[in-house]
Amino acid sequence: MKLSKLGVWAAMDAFTAVEAAAFAQRVEAWGYDALWFPEAMGRNSFVHAAFLLANTTRLVIATGIANIYARDWVAAASAQKALNEQSGGRFLLGLGVSHVPLVEGFRGQHYGKPVETMRAYLEGMKKAHYSAPPPPEPPKTVIAALGPKMLALAAEQADGAHPYNVTPDHTAEARKILGPGKLLCPEQMVLAETDPAKARTTARSTLAIYLSLPNYANNWKRLGFGSADFANGGSDHLVDAVVAWGDDAAIRARLQAHWDAGADHVCIQAPGGTGKPKPDEDLLKRLAPG
Repeated sequence: MKLSKLGVWAAMDAFTAVEAAAFAQRVEAWGYDALWFPEAMGRNSFVHAAFLLANTTRLVIATGIANIYARDWVAAASAQKALNEQSGGRFLLGLGVSHVPLVEGFRGQHYGKPVETMRAYLEGMKKAHYSAPPPPEPPKTVIAALGPKMLALAAEQADGAHPYNVTPDHTAEARKILGPGKLLCPEQMVLAETDPAKARTTARSTLAIYLSLPNYANNWKRLGFGSADFANGGSDHLVDAVVAWGDDAAIRARLQAHWDAGADHVCIQAPGGTGKPKPDEDLLKRLAPG
């Protein structure tokens, strides 16, 4: 699996299947090595990954993340191996424990203790029997890890971590916990807007849902943000730390800060703006490698 320094993270449920395949092909043509997408209340992540892999030739397709409550570990292990065997090793499995509203409210399941639940899931995947032809090499798994305990689990039981809504300071701490040899693939939101007021307005509209989720709020608190930073859509300090906005040079400087802090691969999310569910492709094209 080839995973370079820069990839794309995009919520893709606003695309039709045909549009999603065409978007993945454009990402591939721009020179990115990986396309990440989430799983929430839309497409099954493994089904969508299979379609994207079938419609690309070089691109790594990564889940960021596949919800462990959406399927048992046998199904996840089987799909991971099958997708890698079918694609020549181009599928990267990112797993996460999701959030209480999506697990208990949307799925009607019990939300267990995150670290314990993820540990049991990873251990179950390793023991799962698989009788079909294996992929060309052992497939890789990264987990959505924010806090020190989940990052330690990523170091112990997975191939690395995929933190979301984080800062370069978090990346530095994550690298210390993961140690060398483990993949560290943070997501970074980017906006092509140089006007501070407009940039922060767009950023707040995108961050609004995350401010209500304890997993992210607790992580931001660990990074030094206080309760005042979560009021009124998020303080300027929080918004500016989590979202990289400005001209292309300013955005590239934020990406470099993650690499300098120890990231192997940064996946950039470029929201299209308030009321625009599809990515800002002009920005993605400008930031593309090479």
